[in-house]
Amino acid sequence: MTLPTFNVSNLGAMPSVSEVIVKHIREAIVSGQIAEDDPIRQDEIAKLFNVSKIPVREALKQLEAEGLVEFKKNRGAIVTRISEEELAQIFEVRVMLETKLIRLAVPNMTDETFANAEQICSAFVDTMDIGSWTTLNWQLHACLYEPAQRPYMLSLIRSIYDKIERYLRLQMSVAAGKSRADQEHKDILQACKNKDVELAARLIEEHINGVCQSLYDYLPSHASK
Repeated sequence: MTLPTFNVSNLGAMPSVSEVIVKHIREAIVSGQIAEDDPIRQDEIAKLFNVSKIPVREALKQLEAEGLVEFKKNRGAIVTRISEEELAQIFEVRVMLETKLIRLAVPNMTDETFANAEQICSAFVDTMDIGSWTTLNWQLHACLYEPAQRPYMLSLIRSIYDKIERYLRLQMSVAAGKSRADQEHKDILQACKNKDVELAARLIEEHINGVCQSLYDYLPSHASK
């Protein structure tokens, strides 16, 4: 695990120390710096951030709620492992929620929606930073779903993205995952521009299932129990 030494006296207007620690641990997990089943040692993190263990425990509890960390007897906090069965169910839920939202969203999309989506697509193509890929991927999907006016459903989808971001990063970095996502995003956006609700929904479903399948093909050892 590689986390920078952090002086809490420099936090300034940051909401809380624990939120700063959450951000850094989350990035270490989704980037693979801390692997599945690896322990997260509270004393080491407290030393790195020059704080007591209290904000570290608060941070780990938040990450547990996000599904990135779990507490094991005699081991403390460890990075969660997602099984093949759970991963399959996660993507099934994504299909149900996202096809529903795109059907509701397309009739309400405006020129502003399309302009924002095209700008995100261009940024996605231009960046070579893997961390930015998943950020921009979420921004595009959120841009297309927001016109559905279902903020609770959108927040559920966001929580799913956060939980599987480490897998999405890896999937995009192998087997032409980024270029494939780019083309599929453009196809989905074009269907939305054409106001073709059913085509947009079908493309969303194929897009999600394709990501899931490529994870199965490339990462059986990562996704298995």
